[in-house]
Amino acid sequence: MDQKQFLLALNQIAEEKGISQEQIIETLEMAIAAAYKKDYGKKGQNIKVKFDPKTGEIKVFQVFLVVDKSMLKEESPVTEEEAEQMAAEPEKETEEKDKKIRFNPFKHIMVEDAQKIKKGAKAEDEIQTKLEAHTDYGRIAAQTAKQVIVQRLREAEREVIFNEYSAKEGEVVSAIVQRIEGRNIFLDIGKASGVLFPEEQIPGERFFIGQRLRVFILKVEKTPKGANIVLSRAYPKLVSRLFAIEVPEISTGAVQIKSIAREPGSRTKIAVYSEEEGVDPVGSCVGQKGSRVQTVINELGGEKIDIIEWNEETDKYIANALSPAKVLDVEISDKIRTAVVIVPEDQLSLAIGQKGQNVRLAAKLTGWKIDVKSEAMIKAEKKAKRRPAASAKRKQAGPPQSEGLGGETKGKEKKTKKVKKTSASAKATADKKDEKKEESDKKEL
Repeated sequence: MDQKQFLLALNQIAEEKGISQEQIIETLEMAIAAAYKKDYGKKGQNIKVKFDPKTGEIKVFQVFLVVDKSMLKEESPVTEEEAEQMAAEPEKETEEKDKKIRFNPFKHIMVEDAQKIKKGAKAEDEIQTKLEAHTDYGRIAAQTAKQVIVQRLREAEREVIFNEYSAKEGEVVSAIVQRIEGRNIFLDIGKASGVLFPEEQIPGERFFIGQRLRVFILKVEKTPKGANIVLSRAYPKLVSRLFAIEVPEISTGAVQIKSIAREPGSRTKIAVYSEEEGVDPVGSCVGQKGSRVQTVINELGGEKIDIIEWNEETDKYIANALSPAKVLDVEISDKIRTAVVIVPEDQLSLAIGQKGQNVRLAAKLTGWKIDVKSEAMIKAEKKAKRRPAASAKRKQAGPPQSEGLGGETKGKEKKTKKVKKTSASAKATADKKDEKKEESDKKEL
């Protein structure tokens, strides 16, 4: 392979994998170093290779750490066999700067010897000695080099993917359903795959292989196997991102999304605002004949969307949040952050919504606790408050005490006694009549 073909191959790999040419050359140098060490070097050696892509020249160096007597342990130097064992088990060789080290001729060089190679060399410097370069490598060395290249390219590719998608965290991307495993949906999002867990899916939504949809990148985690990308279709910000895509006024900043409350698959309320004169924030989001909002609704599988205008005055904002219900009055209490909303009788069920959904979403949107009442309910409450107040006043006044009323009472008692006497005399007269009648009957007989 000539120089031009080699450079073209490097560029092709860089474009396909999304890896820089410098990273590929670095990987190639590591592979050549591993192959050189396999065929011509020793296990304990620290080999570095410099490759010039313009000329194709390869230079091989052995790297030494410059040490002095104060850095060394009072032990005999490492033998060749020990050096090979240490190279085979590198995790056991943990040298720290503040600890003394055992001299290893394959890795260390004394200051005196280092100064012969490079003037001014001092302890803890690195010094390189040139080795004879080779171009003919055995099958095992070539296989080792191949493994190094494949592994390093995979690691570099994973790093590139992680960096790319971690920067996209919080954005909406287009995805294609790749495979379905139980309730987990795996999606192709370009250079990587993401997973849609059951709790991040819209309730009742069905998926099929090859289906194209938009998803929200919720979280990107780094794992030994690569980037773990968690996607979402239920996250509230998915709606705001979809509106930002469909509504140019949002992307330019003319219209701002102040708040959003969502129950996935059912209903969403979104509060919008504009500081620019002549810009209708609600109309901008709805679009001509509802074209813009309908696009978002279709993407979310028919989920209802209420677009309301944000207002800095809390009572007006709460009234708008209960849309489409009409509101008569809003009474707010700042201390307990509660609002009592009064609506016409025929608007009560609409304001509350099915299973309380409308008022629940309005409370989430505004951040206030909302109590919805009709006019009739307010009047009934006022009447109920008046009755206890009237009875309390009577109790405080006590029973009426006047002479006239007292005289009337005495007169009534006298009348009662007279009535009792009259009834007793009438009874005695009746008894006498009965006795006379009995006597006359006896005479006749």
